[in-house]
Amino acid sequence: MPNVARRRVISASPESAWAVVSDPHHLPRWWPRAVRVENVRQGSGKKRSQWTTVLSTDSGRTVRADFRCLSSAPNERFIWEQELADTPFQRILRSSVLEIHLRSADEGTEVELRSRQTLRGLSRLGSPMMRRANGRTLNEALDGLEEAVG
Repeated sequence: MPNVARRRVISASPESAWAVVSDPHHLPRWWPRAVRVENVRQGSGKKRSQWTTVLSTDSGRTVRADFRCLSSAPNERFIWEQELADTPFQRILRSSVLEIHLRSADEGTEVELRSRQTLRGLSRLGSPMMRRANGRTLNEALDGLEEAVG
């Protein structure tokens, strides 16, 4: 299944990186295609927090995606899962999880993004394409994060 990881050292403290990655309101600043975030519940950086991200498509339309935090450790990790039940994404994905890991490094903070997706049905045949697309998204997210905290 399409599991992809990207890692980069950014010139910011783990606390600065944490402040951005753990707050869903900051997603439009660094996550690719995120236009805005709505309905944040349970606060930022907390386990079981939930939010809706509005994403733009290539054609300019918007798509809503709901997420919830599965695990959170300040300045170390933030893991979220897309809620797929009763959404158009359910036809393609069985699960979709993003892990963000932060580690102190000599030049700043090492940020690792890991995307783990399980495809449903015939969508599994598109696993190599999904892996490439996820890799591009994670690279763009690291670029955006570096810019947002730099």
